[in-house]
Amino acid sequence: MNQPTLLQPHRQTGLRTHLIAVLALLVLAIIYFSPVMSGKTLSMHDVQESAASAREIREIAKETGEKPQWTDAVFSGMPGYMIDYNYPYIFVYKATMAVISVLPNTASIVFMVMLSMYILLIVLGCNSWLSVLGAAAYGLGTFGIVSLEAGHVSKLFAMAYGAGMLAGVILALRGRYWLGAALMGFFMCMELGANHIQITYYLFMSIGLYVLIEGISLVRAGKTKQLALGLATLAVVGGLAAGSFGKRLLMLNQYTKETIRGKSELTAKTTNPDGKSPSSESKGGLDKDYAFTYSYGKAETLTLLIPNAFGGASGGGLTTDSEFYKAMTARGVDPSAAKQMAELGAPTYWGDQPMVGGPAYAGAALLFLFVLSMFVLRGAVRWWLLSATVLMIMLAWGKNLLFFNEFLFDNLPYLNKFRAMTMAFCLAQLFIAAGAALGIQTIVNQKLTFNQLKQPFLISLGLTAGLAAVLALLSSTFFNFQAPNDLAILGRYFGEGAKDFQTALINDRQSLFRADAFRSVILVLLAAGSVWLFLTDKIKAGVFYPLILAVVVFDLFSVDKRFLNNADFISKTQASTLFEPTPADQQILQDKSLGYRVFDQTGSFMETNRTSYFHRSIGGYNTTRLRRYNELINFAFQPNTLNILNMLNAKYVIQNGPANPNDPQQAPAGPMALPNPEVMGAAWFVGTIQQVANADEEMAAMKTLNPRDSVVVDKRFATQLGNLPAKLDHTGSTIQLTSYRPDKLLYESNAARDGLAVFSEIYYRGETDWQAFIDGKPAPHLRANYVLRALRIPAGKHTIEFRFDPPLAHTGDTIDLVSNVLLLLLIAFVIFHEGRKIRSKQVSELEPEMPLIPKSDSRPTKSKTR
Repeated sequence: MNQPTLLQPHRQTGLRTHLIAVLALLVLAIIYFSPVMSGKTLSMHDVQESAASAREIREIAKETGEKPQWTDAVFSGMPGYMIDYNYPYIFVYKATMAVISVLPNTASIVFMVMLSMYILLIVLGCNSWLSVLGAAAYGLGTFGIVSLEAGHVSKLFAMAYGAGMLAGVILALRGRYWLGAALMGFFMCMELGANHIQITYYLFMSIGLYVLIEGISLVRAGKTKQLALGLATLAVVGGLAAGSFGKRLLMLNQYTKETIRGKSELTAKTTNPDGKSPSSESKGGLDKDYAFTYSYGKAETLTLLIPNAFGGASGGGLTTDSEFYKAMTARGVDPSAAKQMAELGAPTYWGDQPMVGGPAYAGAALLFLFVLSMFVLRGAVRWWLLSATVLMIMLAWGKNLLFFNEFLFDNLPYLNKFRAMTMAFCLAQLFIAAGAALGIQTIVNQKLTFNQLKQPFLISLGLTAGLAAVLALLSSTFFNFQAPNDLAILGRYFGEGAKDFQTALINDRQSLFRADAFRSVILVLLAAGSVWLFLTDKIKAGVFYPLILAVVVFDLFSVDKRFLNNADFISKTQASTLFEPTPADQQILQDKSLGYRVFDQTGSFMETNRTSYFHRSIGGYNTTRLRRYNELINFAFQPNTLNILNMLNAKYVIQNGPANPNDPQQAPAGPMALPNPEVMGAAWFVGTIQQVANADEEMAAMKTLNPRDSVVVDKRFATQLGNLPAKLDHTGSTIQLTSYRPDKLLYESNAARDGLAVFSEIYYRGETDWQAFIDGKPAPHLRANYVLRALRIPAGKHTIEFRFDPPLAHTGDTIDLVSNVLLLLLIAFVIFHEGRKIRSKQVSELEPEMPLIPKSDSRPTKSKTR
């Protein structure tokens, strides 16, 4: 016997209608990203940085047909599988991405967000119109659009596939085990492929909430068996999906322990110049101050309703009508320069975060519909959507809700591996959009009248439009519109006049707030008016659906264009040329010797991969850098810079040229490449071995060490040293690099006597992942100078080889292969099974089988139908 649907039954939607709806979403994405149709694309900073760090790997792959498993391009060396790695058996992911790649670039990313959300809303029981509304609202959420402009592509894909995962979970717990398993398995595989573990983690938190709330509902309804079977199905297919990216997960879990997200061996005894401890939390993970750096202020949550409540983006957004522009021109600033500063550089943002690309605007019209839906919906779905939304917002508050987030940070497994908790706002948009669409569907299905909804309608109006109106009129009563660093920033530009410019900036911030608050009032009234016309039978569904869709899309579309518009697109040629070589780069590239590195002093060398694009770099940009290397740079580099550069084989230093002493106003000359005459080279023999008891002593020694003759070794490596004395005579002993590939290094040594050679290569999982060989025979190597490799070498001539070949990668390949084959078989079986059911008209396509709104809780219905 067929069970009732999630909501009250609506006319079944055919495949043709779904195809039209999906096509409409694709067209909407293309309209927003219209420059892609003329061959343009976004530059996307993070994508550029990622491509720069991967260039060495890809260039070697072009030459050899094989990607190296280690790269020397960033941080003096790190595993290549964290940057660009080959996963030969991820068939499901590769096939799907091949299909997506056919779609217009950039637009395809947002389209996938919309498509996955459309599937979720169909599963929840929404018709195609309302599923398009919710899908468009999720895809055009400002937080996601701003993230895309910055190049956070993996975040957008993780947002997309998360909605599909939720659809699979819901179906499985509603008794559609096979279809739920297929959806869950497919979308979880793609979710892991997106490789944004933080979004995935938050997603699983929201799934846990759903399972808990829905599980209680099923137990109360006497459907414990259905719950058990649903959970068992999800557990099996979840394991299968995880196995489809088993290699990545295994390698990531192993590597994370060695990164800044792992536990430090340093203790509070070791401090930096500011007296702060470098050690991580006792349980491992990121330092709380670092993890909570990006935290949304509680009041800043108003940006969900009023986009410019806190000034919009960190820089720009003002016009020539602004007080800030007028203050600049009144002080004699050139009008064109003042215009550029106002539009692109004015520090309009005054929230709690260090910097933002734009607000987390949910859409005023959508927010009104969501609030109204919380009055209309009944049962488990309401509590799930509401609690998940609140949870994501509370997580995004970070340090501004410390008692809650600190408890989770300390006690939830792996949560302390993540930073920038503001990312949780991505999923808040999902639940707000889903709730809004589901609420309207409930009104339609139950044929509710305005009289029945009058009180919740007015309350919802008051909580959105009413609040925005009050804030528009009284904003200066509640806020001072000042940022803590206003005077510091303005002082750099305007000196002693900073205070006057701050006053002008405060006036502009108030104007931005007021204008957007009134804008939100108008949009809420438009949405509310559309609902009122429908509730009072003044318009029919055929007019209501496109009208409310137009209001929501216009609302989000127009705000998104403030932060990502056609002017942000560049030609593909420009995008492919990530960085132009300077004369300094060209000079260094003439040196064809092996294995040397470059230290770039022209900027923050640990925050950019520009140098990595051309050279093997001492620095780099990657949030998963090795912990020991990060500690060496943080706590020993400044007091002992030259010696550390020497031991890291920094053969060249790039510096800005000096300014013209005869013209102080002239800018300094461009970057210059300075050879480092004291560089140690790829390897060298040492004369003194200093053994220390622990990491603290090792780090203390590194602050003064001269690596040319001495080496510091932790006593745990005493076995690898054997009977070598503390003092060694290395006169006449030589060693040189003869063949370079990042994951396979060959050296020739000629030692006058037994000695210890130190290599300018990063030590990582010695004897397992990195292995050493002397004349083809395995030889134990050790860690020296906190981060480098060292090897005891016998007297005479020998060939030394270091080879990186992680055993876990081979295990992961096997898991990937088996899991992907099984997942493909499952998907194929479900397509065949569901196809037979559709053809025999047993059930409609994707129609779930249990009511989210119990009939006993249904509102009274109208006597006449629409």
